[in-house]
Amino acid sequence: MPPALERLVKNLQRLPGIGEKSATRLALQILRWPRAQAQELAESIGVLHERIGLCSRCYTFSEQDPCAICSNPKRDASLICVVEEPGDVLAMEKAGCFRGVYHVLQGVLAPMEGIGPEQLKIKELLSRLEGGHVEEVIIATSSTAAGEATANYLSQVITETGVKASRIACGIPMGTDLKYADQMTLKKAMEFRTSL
Repeated sequence: MPPALERLVKNLQRLPGIGEKSATRLALQILRWPRAQAQELAESIGVLHERIGLCSRCYTFSEQDPCAICSNPKRDASLICVVEEPGDVLAMEKAGCFRGVYHVLQGVLAPMEGIGPEQLKIKELLSRLEGGHVEEVIIATSSTAAGEATANYLSQVITETGVKASRIACGIPMGTDLKYADQMTLKKAMEFRTSL
């Protein structure tokens, strides 16, 4: 493999879910593109760190500070949805089911990896709760062990401030047969059931 192509393959392999075969296929596809299209891709990657930073309020990725969501007067600032990563904000916005504002933790609690409350944006969340403007914090961390541990910790510290803390429901995905659900999913579905 030519060294320039090999370098691109190695760099593409750093992306999550991209192994050597996928990286090679992507690199070969980029090589087939017209030069202008490949340069556009390189430029768009090159300017990411120059133009995109973290919003000083919610800590999501943004080209402006505060971000478009935090600075939108039509959003309900009394309702904060706490998520793990900026990608979670994108997913929530794509679903169109939330009209409040966000707070991105930049990870989850993982003591075995040295990630405690101090490494996450929890202190910044608690400072947002001061002043009495926030009525509810919705904890929308994943249903992994680390996500659940983070949700439990957040629930305790948020409740101590006098602000209502809630957790998103988890359970059976739409369109899934019950017989294919794992035990933990079924357990959570029963725990978070709602009245009809």
